[in-house]
Amino acid sequence: MNDMIQLSPAVSEALRFGRAVVALESTIITHGMPWPRNLEMAREVEALIREQGAEPATIAVIDGALHVGLTDAQLEALAQTRDALKLSRADLAYAVAAKRTGSTTVAATMIAAKLAGVEVFATGGIGGVHKGAETSFDISADLDELSQTAVIVVSAGAKAILDLKKTFEVLETKGVPVVGYGVDELPAFWSRRSGIKAPIRMDTPDAIADFQRVRERLEITGGMLIANPLTEELEIDGATIGGWIDAALADADAQGIEGKATTPFLLQRIFELSDGRSLATNIDLVRSNARLAAEIAVALAKRPKA
Repeated sequence: MNDMIQLSPAVSEALRFGRAVVALESTIITHGMPWPRNLEMAREVEALIREQGAEPATIAVIDGALHVGLTDAQLEALAQTRDALKLSRADLAYAVAAKRTGSTTVAATMIAAKLAGVEVFATGGIGGVHKGAETSFDISADLDELSQTAVIVVSAGAKAILDLKKTFEVLETKGVPVVGYGVDELPAFWSRRSGIKAPIRMDTPDAIADFQRVRERLEITGGMLIANPLTEELEIDGATIGGWIDAALADADAQGIEGKATTPFLLQRIFELSDGRSLATNIDLVRSNARLAAEIAVALAKRPKA
């Protein structure tokens, strides 16, 4: 175990005895919604994972310590933190060195999970290639992380505010397996359909676990993306969400929003345009992804690494 990692007692015990563990990012807690709904959501997701037979490991940096798994008291304190940094690969080590507090994005969560020996991570949607990236070069570090860090990431695809076609093309170029869970077409975050064919379809957690163990035996490095669509009754149809996204993009352009500020601005604007429906759906997909991630982690725990 890497000495830079601090495990919660529950995660430490689960890993020691080879039980299933699911990593969770913390950005949605510190930057995704207000107090106390953020704490309620975090507790709900952790409880859901435990119901499936796995142990949740919410990841965050607290006063310079990189925690994999939080106690309930730490979770509550993090949910009330107002000045938490938003950490990716570039600044994760800075937060530790400077003894800051920060929440982890997809890339930083993957790094910490791999260091701790956690194989599966549940999130809402990954980052990717932003629209207009051919001139802005705005591409999320999540894509590089998926290509090099051996963690299975369960999401509802990439965030719909992105250029989805280019995002999945980059993942293909980098050799990242993208698996449509139970579908032949990749989801588009809030919507079930993106118009992009799933490169691989798998229908059970056991199949995904077998696939991962064979990748390991063949010494194929890097992560895997599981694209898990919402059910039809929970999704927002593509035409509706597309209109909100176009309006939010136009507002961002008019206000000169760029770089790291782009994603939070767009998500907030879409929340406003949708009268909160986008956030409610986001919570639904996080729950759905957490449930599937726990099932995959349980299947992996039954198949020890060679």
